[in-house]
Amino acid sequence: METLPRKEEVDDVSKAVKALEDTKAGIQGLVDTGIVKLPPFFFMSPEVLNDHPTLTDPHLRTDFQVPIIDLNGVLDPAHQKKIVEKMRSASEEWGFFQVVNHGIPQHVLKEAVDGVRRFHEQPREVKTTYYGRTGMVRYYTNYGLKSKGVSWIDTLACVMAPNPTPEKYPFACRDIFMEYSKHVQSLGEVILGLLSEALGLDPDHLKDIGCSEGYAFHCQYYPACPEPDRTLGVGRHRDPDFFTILVQNQILGLQVLHRDHWIDICPMEGAVIVNIGDLLQLISNDKFKSVDHRVLATSVGPRVSLACLFTTDLQPSDKVYGPIKELLSPNNPALYKGTTIPNYLKTYVSKPGNGLSVLKL
Repeated sequence: METLPRKEEVDDVSKAVKALEDTKAGIQGLVDTGIVKLPPFFFMSPEVLNDHPTLTDPHLRTDFQVPIIDLNGVLDPAHQKKIVEKMRSASEEWGFFQVVNHGIPQHVLKEAVDGVRRFHEQPREVKTTYYGRTGMVRYYTNYGLKSKGVSWIDTLACVMAPNPTPEKYPFACRDIFMEYSKHVQSLGEVILGLLSEALGLDPDHLKDIGCSEGYAFHCQYYPACPEPDRTLGVGRHRDPDFFTILVQNQILGLQVLHRDHWIDICPMEGAVIVNIGDLLQLISNDKFKSVDHRVLATSVGPRVSLACLFTTDLQPSDKVYGPIKELLSPNNPALYKGTTIPNYLKTYVSKPGNGLSVLKL
C-alpha cells in the first residue's frame, strides 16, 4: 500500500489519517500489509479507553444483564401486555435490549452477516469503487477519522428505504440485503407498535409520524487488531436515529454504558439487538433513553455486524420533530425544542465527542 504514512508523518496525525483515507483500502487494507504493531495515529488515551470501569462478569449481577425480550405470542393480547411492559422498562432503564423469536428466519440473519463479510473481504479494487462518505451507497474507514485516535472499523452504508436502489448495491451482498430488508422492516414496525403502546399511545402512533419511513444498513467490519488495548472498534457514541436493529456474528465487543459501568452485550445465536436512538429520546421527552455504547477492538476477528438505523437522514425534509404532545402535561413540560432531522444531524456531526448527549447541546 504505497500511500501509507511514512515514518516522518507518524506524529502528524492529520497527515497520517489523510494518507490512510487516500488508500481507499480501509482498515482491512492496512491489515493486508502484514502489520504487527498498531500505527500510532490509532492510539487512544487511557482517559478515552478507560473512562468508566468495565463489569467483567455481568452474569454475577442480574441487574447488570441487558434485558432479553421474547416476542413469542406477541399477537396474543394477554401476552402482548407483558411484552409491552418489558419493552417499556428496558427502554427507560437501559435503552438496549435483545429480541428473540422475532420472526426473521435464522438463515436470513446468518446470510445477511455473511453478505457483509463478503463485501469487506473482496479485493481492494472492487471495494474502492464505492469509497466515499456521501450518497446512497458508501464505503469508508472510521466514522470521521478524528485526530483523537482513529477507530478500528470499516463500514459499508446502504440506504434501503424509502427508495431502494438495488442496482447500486454491491453484488456481493445485493440479494441478501433486499431479502433482509423486507424482514427487518416488518420487525421494525412490530417494535414501533410495541414502543408506541409502551408510551401509552395508539399502536400506530410512532409509525404514523414517520419513525419507520426510512432506514439504512450500516455494515461494520472489524479486523483482528494487533494491539486491541490501544484503540477501539467504535468510540463512545449514541445513535442518530429513532431506533436501531442490529445483528452480529458471535465475537464479543459491543458494550453499553449502564450505571457508570461498561457492560458486555454477549452475542446470542439468532437474537437481534435493539437500541433507542436520540430522536426517539427527543420525541418521547426523555421517557425512553438513548445511551452511550461502544465497540472494543479485539485480537480475534473479523467481528462483523449489520445495523439497521431507522431514520430519514438522507431524505431532504423540513419536517419538525419535537416532544409528542400527548405525552406532555403541566407536570411533564417539553424538554426539547422541535428540530428537523438535517439540523439535528449538523449538531450531531459537530459535537465534541466526549460522551455529552447531542440533545443537550
